[in-house]
Amino acid sequence: MTTNIFIKPTLLSLGIMSLIGCTVNQNVDNQKANPAVVQTTAAQATVYYNGNIITMESDKPQMVEALVTQAGKIAYVGSLNSAQSKYKNAAQVDLKDQTLLPGFIDPHSHFGMVSNTMGQVNLNPPPVGKVDSIDKMLEALSAYKKDNNIADGEWIYGWGYDESQLDEDRHPTKDEIDKALPNNPVYLQHTSGHMGVANSKALAAMGIDADSEAPEGGNIARVKGSSEPNGLVQETAMYPFVRKMLEVLEPNQAEFFEQTQDYYAQHGVTTAQDGSTTRDAIKFFQSQADAGKLKIDLVSLAGVSDLDENLADKDFVWKTYQNGFKVQGTKIIADGSPQGKTAYFSQPYLTPVPDCDKDCRGLPSVSQEALNEMFAKAYARDNQLFIHNNGDAATDMIIKAHEYAANKTGQALDKDRRTVPIHAQFARMDQLEAFKKYNMLPSFFTNHAYFWGDVHVKNLGEARANFLSPLATADKMGLKYTNHSDDTVTPVDPLFAVWSAVNRTARSGQIIGRDERVSPYQALKATTSHAAYEYFEEDSKGTLTPGKLADLVILDANPLTSAPDSIKDIEVVQTIKEGKTIYQR
Repeated sequence: MTTNIFIKPTLLSLGIMSLIGCTVNQNVDNQKANPAVVQTTAAQATVYYNGNIITMESDKPQMVEALVTQAGKIAYVGSLNSAQSKYKNAAQVDLKDQTLLPGFIDPHSHFGMVSNTMGQVNLNPPPVGKVDSIDKMLEALSAYKKDNNIADGEWIYGWGYDESQLDEDRHPTKDEIDKALPNNPVYLQHTSGHMGVANSKALAAMGIDADSEAPEGGNIARVKGSSEPNGLVQETAMYPFVRKMLEVLEPNQAEFFEQTQDYYAQHGVTTAQDGSTTRDAIKFFQSQADAGKLKIDLVSLAGVSDLDENLADKDFVWKTYQNGFKVQGTKIIADGSPQGKTAYFSQPYLTPVPDCDKDCRGLPSVSQEALNEMFAKAYARDNQLFIHNNGDAATDMIIKAHEYAANKTGQALDKDRRTVPIHAQFARMDQLEAFKKYNMLPSFFTNHAYFWGDVHVKNLGEARANFLSPLATADKMGLKYTNHSDDTVTPVDPLFAVWSAVNRTARSGQIIGRDERVSPYQALKATTSHAAYEYFEEDSKGTLTPGKLADLVILDANPLTSAPDSIKDIEVVQTIKEGKTIYQR
């Protein structure tokens, strides 16, 4: 049986290409030759043939015999005879029965955070990492300090721990981290990205003590029976630690920039997203783009905390690529994490929630009034909004804010804004109907079925858990949707996301929402044609159509005909951006 292995690089592996989500099928690898990497001039055409060339142009799969690229674009799609007669001097690429698709478009991840993890301790549980107990976590932290010669007093960061997968079934405490690293400020980011644990020195550095009050939309967890912080900071209470982390790791941005691109390209991604970007980070990304360092397209979502400044800045460019980088819109966070029990629900969690005694329904990250005004400001300036929401109560807030803003600005409720509820994991049927009515485009997250499906059944009950990321229902409704990884929450691997949407199999093997399983073709639309539509790029990307960019991915097997459970084992053979190979297995 093939094993799915996820590996994330650290400072110890700077020279190694990122391999998260890499799946290896030795039998396929040994039996199939890779298509040739063809070096052509800008004007020369290339003909791809003898493979499964899936255009992704319609509601049902369509395949053609040949595809021709020229000058960075798709020049022809159709019969092989016509391709070879029209392009007599073209280079020829025999696909050898492999599969050619449009390059994968990342609907939502955090490019910058992925890059930052390369300077942190990997605390993920299997299959992403090896940490399945607090003891192993502390050992990894101690080893990291020693192996990297980190001096006392310097910050140490870890990422990806998941208390639901630890033997102790709880968060680590500041006292436990203190025992391993008594002389360094330490902050460990939860896998959800919505909370973390700080040790005593880190808490002191941020001015948090027994007298500190939790900020609105956040929580400072306490030692039971006292007001003393136990180290866990949730939602807005973690923001000071994240800001400090970005400040400490900022000098390493350029060092890891190329590796991060290679990681995305290795998984067939030709357009990536940075899911919440500060003004300083936007300037950095644009500087890299202007220096010609982008191999892929990078789409940024500006942080809502900078909304007023960004909208007032006459030099700030929206929705337009500049050397492969663009700022598409603005990111808002409406609630938290369902597995972390901070997602905001209309009905309570079924299991105990830290620092909550009754009616534990999670936390909105912003008030309804504040959210309303954010929407109104953005809609007045035609600024596309992307809103993190997991629980159904947070989704209610988004719909109310949309209605408020449309009415305040005098705009039609169904104007083609393409507002994107990100995750919308536990949207109810009436909320899906509102998405359809108001031309909203939910970006779902079916990887949760595997990584936390069992946890959701326990915390939320079968009815809510089984309707998480309801792609099948959305598809039947004619609702456009995308499906993402949210890396660093789960690894960027579009084929794993396709597998999770098709199978919805949890770690335990149980199926989470049998009726919400979709076909491989439906799942592929969510990361090709629908993802292009999310960015208003349907005229240039997402399908194999003449005139569109020659952004392509070649796979060693056909997802449409492979056994459903083997889709996660399909490998990317080659990734092509505007006709140029940017990854070759």
